[in-house]
Amino acid sequence: MSKTKVLFVSQEILPFSPESLIAQSAREIPQAVHEKGKETRIFMPRYGKINERRHQLHEVIRLSGMNLIVDDSDHPLIIKVASIPQIRLQVYFIDNEEFFHRKAFMEDDKGQLFPDNDMRMIFFAKGVLETVKKLGWAPDIIHCHGWFTSLLPLYVKKLYSRDPHFADSKVVMSLYDDTFKGTLDKKMQKKVAFDSFEASDINELSNPTHSNLMKAGMRFADGVIVGHQGVDSELIQYASGLDVPVLHQQEEGDYLSAVDEFFDAVHAGKSELVG
Repeated sequence: MSKTKVLFVSQEILPFSPESLIAQSAREIPQAVHEKGKETRIFMPRYGKINERRHQLHEVIRLSGMNLIVDDSDHPLIIKVASIPQIRLQVYFIDNEEFFHRKAFMEDDKGQLFPDNDMRMIFFAKGVLETVKKLGWAPDIIHCHGWFTSLLPLYVKKLYSRDPHFADSKVVMSLYDDTFKGTLDKKMQKKVAFDSFEASDINELSNPTHSNLMKAGMRFADGVIVGHQGVDSELIQYASGLDVPVLHQQEEGDYLSAVDEFFDAVHAGKSELVG
């Protein structure tokens, strides 16, 4: 029997980004499921704050070089890779000079969201999926961490649904207390619609708040993990109203095993609530 393949996509991962619950979870869960016999791949953005020399990032020429279209404009995709020390797991970095070379993550030095975060999200989502295709690797589970990854479920289930790499993929979204004030660009819905989505698929993006981004992702997910006690109760209630399994956070010692079992349940198509 072949190993279950799990693709992890996160907006931040230790040790390449500052410590946070998302960065920690995106570091620990892949290791845990890998040790339980699953095959894993990990992706994150290559922010300009990441020290390439210290973390020994290097470009993967065979995966780089394609152009991705975002809102009717071409943007070159560069793929870099590095290993997480001590656990022998590689992380693939989605890179582009225009979107990711600034010395910050999602906000400027005044705490304001970057006005092109919506474009960066689109590029990141498409970059991950196109790179996975180039790897010739078909994930059984795609696990998304953070609001920056919230377009992945939509793209997997709609734009890439007929691609053999993703036709059978199940998507899991983790919810965290990673909210932001205000909204992304009000034209985000129009930019995403360029990829020929139906209007009903992207209703939430007409007002791209943190809550609406997460709801837009959960609507196309096959499972939801409540990864933090501080998650907005509105999002938990929304997840509970979907016909998908929901895993609630447990004690740390049991949590990683519970996530691994949850992946098995989602992969098997079980819809009952878990945890």
